[in-house]
Amino acid sequence: MELLIALGDIYDATRLIPVTSVHISGASYKTIGDAGLKFLSEICKGCHTKAKSTVNPIGMDRERYEEMKVTEEFVSKQKEIIDHYKSLGVLDSWTCTPYLIGNRPGLGEDIAWAESSAVVFANSVLGARTNREGGPSALASSITGLTPDYGLHREDNRKGNALFELDFELEEKDFASLGSFAGEICGTRTPYFRNLSASEDNLKTLSAALASSGSVSMFHVEGLTPEWKLGYEEDCEKVTVERKDLEEIANSWNTNDSPNLIAFGCPHCSTAELKRIADMLRDGWKGPELWVCTSREACRKAPDSVQEIDKQGKVLCDTCVIVSSVEDFSETVATNSGKASTYLPSLCKQKTMFDDMETLIRRFQ
Repeated sequence: MELLIALGDIYDATRLIPVTSVHISGASYKTIGDAGLKFLSEICKGCHTKAKSTVNPIGMDRERYEEMKVTEEFVSKQKEIIDHYKSLGVLDSWTCTPYLIGNRPGLGEDIAWAESSAVVFANSVLGARTNREGGPSALASSITGLTPDYGLHREDNRKGNALFELDFELEEKDFASLGSFAGEICGTRTPYFRNLSASEDNLKTLSAALASSGSVSMFHVEGLTPEWKLGYEEDCEKVTVERKDLEEIANSWNTNDSPNLIAFGCPHCSTAELKRIADMLRDGWKGPELWVCTSREACRKAPDSVQEIDKQGKVLCDTCVIVSSVEDFSETVATNSGKASTYLPSLCKQKTMFDDMETLIRRFQ
């Protein structure tokens, strides 16, 4: 409670409000280390969640960590982190897409979510209301069921303040490039997109790239997202997106064309994406090691797809390539993710190869 009150004081909040759900980040031993483990051991002791709570990916698949070449020390410390979170009563999830496994708030619901891509998706695609929480503040909200009332919990702060107009149809991989392009321009502002058609998986990709290249917390797509009629400020910056802008972003993510690993699922794959991958892999696979990261709930819903993918690669649950120990055995990762392409060089010392899912699979068949 002291943490949340201090946060509210910083942002001039006048009250705390109840939240219907929480998503907590800071679960991989790779990212939080011994200091984070100590913090969890202290704050979780004797506590229990007051709101439905899910947690971000950990640094390994709990059932297949040996296949991920994880050290014994890492496994031991990671299991301690899991135990601390489970003692709180969180859902046994470990995913960056909580909205795909049952933690899916509705329009206007106040929530407290960390994990930047999930924050953007929740605000934009679901119309829920959350600030871009850090791991400790989300954890505090899980325990208290409260969050300070400021920022994107207030409707007057949810209007677009940067307008992006497109005059061409986006291909699948362009959503990652568009997110990175707009995120760099916006910083903390809220982009409003015109002339954009997209599926939910496309919007998941866009959310992740927006969050990783900037500090964006939500966006609007005219005629598509639930709060687009809030509009945009008339005097805001206006940007016409050209195809060359997106091509330049994609080209910057291509620093090596000989990957040691192909990684999909950053953010975690949906059941529709698992089916697509499985269908393509029926034509065989001659490429390097293949990781497809998703939630255990998605695996449960799509067992046939999982079985087919596992014939050629590995379906990994609970984890993600950027919070794993991939640097212990790889120098270059190929991916369709703008988020992974942004973070792999800095977090994992990797060169990257970027393209859409089908192009990457067909290249190595």
